[in-house]
Amino acid sequence: MIMDSSNIIDTAARYLNLAGVIAAVLAAIPGIIDYEGTVPPNSSAKKRATSHALLNTTMLALFTIAYFLRGNTTPYLIIALEIPAFVLMSIAGWKGGTLVYRNLIGVDMRYANAGKWKEASIRQTSGLIEVAKADELNVNQMKLLHVGDKRIALARTEILHVAFDDRCTHRGGSLAGGTMICSTVQCPWHGSQFDVEDGEVKAGPAKQGIKTYKVIEKDGKVFIELPSGD
Repeated sequence: MIMDSSNIIDTAARYLNLAGVIAAVLAAIPGIIDYEGTVPPNSSAKKRATSHALLNTTMLALFTIAYFLRGNTTPYLIIALEIPAFVLMSIAGWKGGTLVYRNLIGVDMRYANAGKWKEASIRQTSGLIEVAKADELNVNQMKLLHVGDKRIALARTEILHVAFDDRCTHRGGSLAGGTMICSTVQCPWHGSQFDVEDGEVKAGPAKQGIKTYKVIEKDGKVFIELPSGD
């Protein structure tokens, strides 16, 4: 039996539609991981990532409906579903590109001699908390600490260890993902600079300083002190 050209096109469209839906579901897995663990909370990137996710979810729903209706309804309805789905996919793709190139989500920002990326989750949320070994970090290297619902950056300067909020006060960028030199940390998004010892702004566009935390070195270990209810 020889299939006519319309049947061949319809079969190819059905398989391509299914392949696109499966690929979208698979792509959503690392997207969810990045959304929960990499995109800084309370930031412009979080808002952008949320709209990116909602657009992709709506797009996926439209393409999925089109797949199940294909062959059982008029082709005009399929087109009516797939055109807006394609538009949503294009907008979501643009937002995804902005997350990568403007907000540097998923981009490795390590520079010469910065050492490997360091990150740790800590259950204790108050008191004197052990966060690193005294020789764990190189000079100007940072470590992202998840302490309860807080994100704190631990860093080593030429003189001592310091700790400060992992949030630029301008747009909420992750300072642990930026660069540090001469006791100054620079946000990777728009270049705001802060003194890591007292939190004061050294260069804008940020106008408000960052919160710093007391750090204690003892017996070859590094501790930060967090007051109860802080």
